[in-house]
Amino acid sequence: MTEDVELLDDLLRLCAAAGAEPEVHHTLPDRRGGWEQAPMVLVGDDAAARCRGAARRRGVVLVGRDQDSPDVWRQAVEIGAEYVLRLPDSESWLVDQIANAAEGIGRPALTVGVIGGRGGAGASTLACGLAVAAARAGQRTMLIDGDPLGGGIDVVLGGERAEGMRWPDFAHSQGRVGGGALEESLPALHGLRVLSWGRDDWVVIPPPAMRSVLAAARRLGGVVVVDLPRRVDEAVAEALAQLDLGLVVVPGELRAVAAAKRVVSMVGMVLDDLRVVARGPYASGLDEQWVADAMGLPLVGEVPLERGLLDEQGRGEPPGGSARGPLARFCTAFWEQALAQEDAKGPVAGGLS
Repeated sequence: MTEDVELLDDLLRLCAAAGAEPEVHHTLPDRRGGWEQAPMVLVGDDAAARCRGAARRRGVVLVGRDQDSPDVWRQAVEIGAEYVLRLPDSESWLVDQIANAAEGIGRPALTVGVIGGRGGAGASTLACGLAVAAARAGQRTMLIDGDPLGGGIDVVLGGERAEGMRWPDFAHSQGRVGGGALEESLPALHGLRVLSWGRDDWVVIPPPAMRSVLAAARRLGGVVVVDLPRRVDEAVAEALAQLDLGLVVVPGELRAVAAAKRVVSMVGMVLDDLRVVARGPYASGLDEQWVADAMGLPLVGEVPLERGLLDEQGRGEPPGGSARGPLARFCTAFWEQALAQEDAKGPVAGGLS
């Protein structure tokens, strides 16, 4: 709401940057519920007097360009504004708020990272199994490939030819990425969206791009699973910073435990909540609890061996594709417990078996 032409031009530009379509008025909307039902209301300081008497609601922002107006705080109180902004200083913050309102911001996605304690531990297989299980349970699910040297996690899902964007398309992303636009741009495989690496060009993803893409995925809600490499560079650190929980897959052998400890020492500098998923077969005298105790981390459980995974992948079946298979049962049990505790706003608990 404004009649200030320069201010209106600025606000229209910011709405376009946020991917939002604005409805412009010079005074209070005539149609019933227009003021009350809009996700967000931006009131120019020139229009504040015309909003007196409007119903009190959240999401009203008083916006102006005059940095020294003595009446701005009185006007804000009169119309019940939550924020008072001066442009251009607050443009970046306002774009984020407009985009949040346009997307209908809610609880962020429960975001779980999977890391191999050593090479070949089966982290990518578990990450795919978790994503497939979450999608099968009706969760809005996104699987993000955080390992540029992994060959592309879409291959594990049998979707290397699927249409959609890959990481190289986001290499130059800066600022905010729209969650809905991200989701629609990615390949849809087995009921979930997948952001994978390509297999043609080597592209380095700058940390700001990783931050923006992960933040957009989380804003969609539901579940995000991130398959992570065993090294920590700046981009990986950005991904780790947005995780709720990290699962370290550790085979039951002494050398794997030793290697996994080094991985955990690096990852633990960024991510506090790390849990162990043990994987057999075990060396003599070892079991899943011994592995967790040796790592000094809580045990989530033992990921079961499932024969025939490679054959199933060759037929286009994803890991955990059969709901009655041992990997699918493990992943389903994990989500049942993790999501229940997320609903209760408590920590994600371990102890699954």
